Amino acid sequence: MFIMSTSPAPWTPTYTITPAIARGLMTIEAAKAVVSEVPIPPAVEAELRRRARIRSTHYSTRIEGNRLTLAEAERVIEGRQTEFHGRERDVGEVQNYWNALLRVEAWAAKKLTLTEFSVYMLSSSVEGRAKPTPYRDGQNVIRDSRTGAIVFLPPEAKDVPALMAQMVAWAKLAEKNGLPVRLIAALVHYQFVTIHPYYDENGRTARLIATFLLHRGGYGLNGFFSLEEHHARDLDGYYQALVTHPHHNYYEGRAEAVLTGWVEYFIRLTSRVFELAKDEALRCAREGIPAESDELRKLDRRARMVLGLFAKKEAITAADVAKLLGLSDRMARNLMLEWVAAGWLVVLEASRRSRSYGLSAIYRQYVGSLSAMGEYDQSQ
Repeated sequence: MFIMSTSPAPWTPTYTITPAIARGLMTIEAAKAVVSEVPIPPAVEAELRRRARIRSTHYSTRIEGNRLTLAEAERVIEGRQTEFHGRERDVGEVQNYWNALLRVEAWAAKKLTLTEFSVYMLSSSVEGRAKPTPYRDGQNVIRDSRTGAIVFLPPEAKDVPALMAQMVAWAKLAEKNGLPVRLIAALVHYQFVTIHPYYDENGRTARLIATFLLHRGGYGLNGFFSLEEHHARDLDGYYQALVTHPHHNYYEGRAEAVLTGWVEYFIRLTSRVFELAKDEALRCAREGIPAESDELRKLDRRARMVLGLFAKKEAITAADVAKLLGLSDRMARNLMLEWVAAGWLVVLEASRRSRSYGLSAIYRQYVGSLSAMGEYDQSQ
């Protein structure tokens, strides 16, 4: 049973907005404005989004020791290869993270609020569990893999529920008070990793929460970016930025640490990633579609136009296609039956009068607003 803490004391992170942070915030804002105005064809958007998701999935799991290469992770995600001898756990981690990423994008699109229950459900997705993952009931010491020395001693298990409630309450209040969502994402990422509420999956869940907050706050950048990739490319910098106090014990300074260094790191990295995404969007707007996957190459001009319809709805009808392509309803129905036979559309509602169509599983990854995951019940 899911039980939330009640009446948490406020969490008040300590940090300073330095000139570097201010510059980073302005860079992020400028990149966001450009990407929102760049005219990119739907098929190009879909391909950029797909690639970013795959990179996010691969690099976030790689940070935690996953042994699949980027190409292997892509084959797993697309269902082209799901068996790697001796690496079954790695395959499961990639599949779970992919599903969790789709889930946070769907939640963000619906503007759902960050709650303790949503964190429970997100961690469960990362673990591939059907039921919410409970907070740890014991200590979870983080040690150096080479020397065995203690790197970080998180708060005791008895304090985790209250600390998580404080974090969620702070995020809600910070948003209400108008704190930039980029700062909220940075600070919640830090605090979640510091609390370390679970025995496993803490890093992956923290990165997904940050992505959720950015998307929900209007900084999803059409899904074109992958923060996880850049964390992974400079792991030493990532881990060092999280060390905000020289003592490893949470109760010996970490709880009250000044977080300016971490915020600078997070904003600097985010601004760099947004700049790269902006440059890629501008390039694609000038040059057209980037190198495509085999699936997209199979689609002709009309099919690509119809693919764009799924950016705003999960099901379409022959009338939708007829209107888009300037066809009669009969011609549209015949065309859609051909696409069903080709394997990229599936029939959702078989009634002749109200027949509707959706994307097949392998093509769902190309559209931003779709998710195989259901939304969580906020009433829990």
